[in-house]
Amino acid sequence: MVLYSINEFKTGLKIIQNKEPCVIISHESIKPGKGQAFSRVRFRQIISGKILEKTFKSGDFLESANIMEVRLVYVYHDNEFWYFMDERNFEEISVAAKIIGSNVKWITTQLHYIVTLWNKVPILVTPPDYVELKIIKITPIKKNSTGSSGVKLATVSTGAVVKVPFFIQLGELIKINTRLGIYISRAK
Repeated sequence: MVLYSINEFKTGLKIIQNKEPCVIISHESIKPGKGQAFSRVRFRQIISGKILEKTFKSGDFLESANIMEVRLVYVYHDNEFWYFMDERNFEEISVAAKIIGSNVKWITTQLHYIVTLWNKVPILVTPPDYVELKIIKITPIKKNSTGSSGVKLATVSTGAVVKVPFFIQLGELIKINTRLGIYISRAK
């Protein structure tokens, strides 16, 4: 177990706080003229995504989190688990559906995903920033709509629903920003 003092705090450092792995978003070291030094730290809990702020005084220590991020390829899923494979050694890692969470709408076979492991157990799956998916359903355009500007709803092959411009047709491959869940362009 590695311990960090307040002098060693830095952005991106992975720590344990409230028995949950966290990553430091920002920190401010303050050395007042009178009294002991302290550090004001903002961190994000990796599992829940909550952002918290806490003040640590000189002499406090934080435990390091045994966090590892690996780049894996999504292979398949069954009723309980989603399976990802390490292309270097062909080892499979199973991830429970509850860990995938809302990212399920961006998961498609043969794409690379970042799987975050805490003590060798998956706790988070991060999709790539952009995915290319095929449109399988489009909401019909109302008859009183004129011109080519505006948007309509499209359902893609993973089940996600995104707003697309009127000129996009059923069966087209589109590029989607997974962080914002928005249409970017037609796939090339």
